[in-house]
Formats: sequence, structure tokens, C-alpha cells
Amino acid sequence: MIEFTGIRKAYGEQVVLGPVSGRIPAGGITSLVGPNGAGKSTLLTIMGRLTEPTEGTVTVDGLDVHKAPSQDVARVLSILRQENHFTARVTVRELVSFGRFPHSKGRLTARDIAHVDDALDFLHLGELQHRYLDQLSGGQRQRAYVAMVLAQDTRYVLLDEPLNNLDMKHSVRMMSQLRRAADELGKTVVLIIHDINFAATYSDRIIALRDGLIAASDTAAGMMRAEVLSEVFDTPVQVHEVDGKRTAVYYR
Repeated sequence: MIEFTGIRKAYGEQVVLGPVSGRIPAGGITSLVGPNGAGKSTLLTIMGRLTEPTEGTVTVDGLDVHKAPSQDVARVLSILRQENHFTARVTVRELVSFGRFPHSKGRLTARDIAHVDDALDFLHLGELQHRYLDQLSGGQRQRAYVAMVLAQDTRYVLLDEPLNNLDMKHSVRMMSQLRRAADELGKTVVLIIHDINFAATYSDRIIALRDGLIAASDTAAGMMRAEVLSEVFDTPVQVHEVDGKRTAVYYR
């Protein structure tokens, strides 16, 4: 379980998040949604130890992520942030292998190689594994970065907008693969996503943020109510039943 208590982040006098508290149970997919500037990425990167909170604590299965040794955290939790820039020219396989560094320290064992192979297969990157990142489309690079995180083989996987640069087909495929990672590999996936319908279709739980605070938190089905979504996103939203699933319509 991820538990965050009294998390607050401020830059000088400007508070961008909090205070917020909550729990994300182990297992399944939890989506963070909300308008731009709501604090989603700040909360995710604080949970993933990439950003220090001004106040508050985050624990993962009882481990304080901001006090525990980096090595211990990296074996429990992995995170992919939205901005990924590699200046070195590396292949897809080399990139995915970086995910094994907390375990191998750069000296890959047979077990490490097996995890790399599994991650490449899981994201259907086998045919691209020897291509350089600068030879790939944006969507292909995004899949390679997600594969790197999965190769780290942690119980908790945090992803900041994993659908970035993906078209409709590959967005569906990515979410299906993350659903498989939760169901078949026992991962706890926490992700930021902009499309509320993707969140509702593939997630178990949704946490909505607005103005740096948690505006709503519920099961995916419970979140799909017109009055809740309209308030969170500050725009008229209608929710319709389509093939037995609640679907948000918000383009009018």
C-alpha cells in the first residue's frame, strides 16, 4: 500500500499541492486525473521520490520513501516521469537494460537479461530492440521507456502520462498491457491520464485532483458521474451508458 500523509509542496509562497492525504491499496490500477496544473505530477513524483515534499510523508508498504536508502526504494518502486531525455545514443534494448541497474549495478546477470527480454516482449518491442531511440517515433520511444520501468520489476509502478505520443490504437494496447501487468504480474500501477474514459475503462480506482487538492476519490465506476466530473474539470460533462459502461461526453 502507498500511503501519503499531509503532503504539501510549495515554491516560496506559492503552494502547488496540498495538504493532501490518502491511501492507494496494493494491486490493480489507480489513475490520477484532473485539469492541467491540478498537482497530479507533483503528487506522483513525490510518491516516487523524485520531488521532495515541503511537508508530509510517503510510505510504500511501510517504507518511508524519502528516508530509506535509494537502493531499497528502487527495489520496491519504479517511476517514469513525463520528461524523458537521453543525450547518449542508445538502442531500445540498452535503454530497457537500464531498468535493471538497481539489481545489477551495470553487470547484467542471466536473470537480468531475462527480465529485459520479458519487458521487450510485453511491450511488443522485440523487432525494435536494436534500433536507436532517435530512429523511433514518439510513440515507440514511449513504449520503450515504459518497458524500462517494467524491467526494474518492482511491485509498484508509477507512470506520468504513459499515453503521451500514442495514437488511439497504441493507447488501447498500452492500457491493455498495463491492465495485464496488474492482473497477471501482480503490479500496483499508479498513472496520470488525461482521458477520463480510458481511466474508467482500465482502472480500479480514480483519484481526481483540482487546485492542488483531492477533489474526489472513488472506484472507477463511482467516479463516472456527471456532477462529479463537471465539478472536477470545471466543464459540462454528460455520462452515458454505452454497452454497459459509463462513458463521459464533454466536447459540447
